[in-house]
Amino acid sequence: MLTIENLSTVYQSPSAKPVLAASDVNFSVPKGRLFTLLGPSGCGKTTTLRSIAGLERPTTGVITAGNRVVFSGDSKIFIAPNRRQFGMVFQSYAIWPHMSVFENAAFPLRVRSKRLPEKEIKDKVMKMLAAVSLDHLAERQATQLSGGQQQRLALARALVMEPELLLLDEPLSNLDAKLREKMRFELKKIQRELGITTIYVTHDQSEALALSHEIAVMNQGKIVQIGSPRDIYERPKTAFVADFIGSTNFIEGVIRDRSDHGYIVDSAIGSLAADRKDDLTVGTAVSMSIRPEDLRLSETPPTDTNHTVIQGTVSAKVFLGECIDFKIMVNEVELLARCHPSIRTPVGGTIYMSVDPLKCAILNGTASRTASLH
Repeated sequence: MLTIENLSTVYQSPSAKPVLAASDVNFSVPKGRLFTLLGPSGCGKTTTLRSIAGLERPTTGVITAGNRVVFSGDSKIFIAPNRRQFGMVFQSYAIWPHMSVFENAAFPLRVRSKRLPEKEIKDKVMKMLAAVSLDHLAERQATQLSGGQQQRLALARALVMEPELLLLDEPLSNLDAKLREKMRFELKKIQRELGITTIYVTHDQSEALALSHEIAVMNQGKIVQIGSPRDIYERPKTAFVADFIGSTNFIEGVIRDRSDHGYIVDSAIGSLAADRKDDLTVGTAVSMSIRPEDLRLSETPPTDTNHTVIQGTVSAKVFLGECIDFKIMVNEVELLARCHPSIRTPVGGTIYMSVDPLKCAILNGTASRTASLH
């Protein structure tokens, strides 16, 4: 298990104000899980990853891997990166161009202080190359590999040491879109099969949702929400998380009453049943998030009385092949809905939206604009 406690990093500069790169970061990762640090540029995710690797010295906090404390600000403990025995893959794969695929993967074993017998090195390397489907290219020069193959080679080189922890810093960002999507499946398969504890850093929401057991969303040096991919997407706690993870409709309103699922909220588009488990006071102004795909469209009034039904007018639509994006006006508020192409309501036509209360999430704080769309 990896445990991070109260980790903070302040960059000091003689000519500028100190920069708080990471602030009071706390999380733990069970053995064999893939944990993603997700957020925009400058949010502190890479600083946190580099602190775990030993490439940054935090200002305060404790980092524990298994039963070893590798950093403690209070106890003045700092284990050097080469002694932490963590594997790391960077954005640039840093493949040795003058070496073959085999020699690139074998390099960490050849330079370790306790040299292994050549047969053991060969067995370990070929086993790892097989795991990333590169064993048939062992003798090829590394410069003759495609981008995806180089990414897998960098992964094999990090794994051949059988590290306690694997650290991945946006390893797919240099690949084109189709190859990146393919590598998500391969990387997920390798991580699950090997059962290696992994910390993954990315700003790509789709990547985080596809790969992770758990996600920590970061903003301005702080973790703002931790949860499973489904929890993060379907039950965001703040407007920032809802906005950063995909598209959403922000709708502001005032709590009128309690309901079976949470609360009844009066808004510019009507009364909505919304999900929230903690106690909120009647009369409180709130902001809600509804994903476009959770506005279920129909050309006739739906009969499901368990859902909120809203009537609107189609103001625009875009055909995207597997789906259609509709812009729908409701009381001068524009909502985005995404649905199957079987819905053919023309622009200017009346359409009905059914909203499951469990898909209408009340956020902490209020959004910056009433009923805004991001």
